[in-house]
Amino acid sequence: MNTRTPERSRALSQRSAEFMAFLANWQADLEPLSLESDWAAHGVAANNVAVFVVDMVNGFCHEGPLAGPRVQGLIAPVRAAVARCYALGVRHFLLPQDTHESDALEFAQFGPHCVVGQSESATIPELAGMPAAADFTVVAKNSLHPAYGTELEAWLAQRPEVRYFVIIGDCTDLCIYQTAMYLRLAANAAQRECQVVVPENCVQTYDLPVATAQTIGAMPHDGDVLHLIFLYSMALNGVRIVKAVE
Repeated sequence: MNTRTPERSRALSQRSAEFMAFLANWQADLEPLSLESDWAAHGVAANNVAVFVVDMVNGFCHEGPLAGPRVQGLIAPVRAAVARCYALGVRHFLLPQDTHESDALEFAQFGPHCVVGQSESATIPELAGMPAAADFTVVAKNSLHPAYGTELEAWLAQRPEVRYFVIIGDCTDLCIYQTAMYLRLAANAAQRECQVVVPENCVQTYDLPVATAQTIGAMPHDGDVLHLIFLYSMALNGVRIVKAVE
């Protein structure tokens, strides 16, 4: 039985209006974070810090069916955050990147993208040409999660001193969320103190309007709404959401 009615939609919109207004104000009130001051406050040095640059690959920035302007707009702020951390002495840069098998099961949800050996799965040249690139460690992944079927857990286990994480890249509600929550929850489970920081200006997600999605037979995806809701969900779980890192 189809229970969709205009009344149900209006009721949901009315009930949600106050919360959505709260979320918009919460986002507007985010403040930049001074890394030097924050590290001093938490007794952290540069060797305790790892920067996760998630899925900044050609297939989401420059070419292929999933590339788009919202993620492309991250290039400049992500470069700035990497340069800032590098200038402060950080040398741990982890790059979890979609590097899919040609028959990846994920393609049922998102279509073929970033196949291993193809240019879509390569780090964008704007990052690959930076001085920090000498310290990049690419973590090839075949799913949204940075640790399932990858070398990430082993990398972290070999570096127990790393306890401050900066997460940047895309997409807010997909791989960024999975990465930040993995690091936060793994630390919680192990009773291990750590900081997980997500600068809002360095993460973003895609947009697929309802009308377009219905035309192509896909699931709609409101980029602005989901970006905001997943930022807030991370904050609810102990991930620190800031406006930017300085």
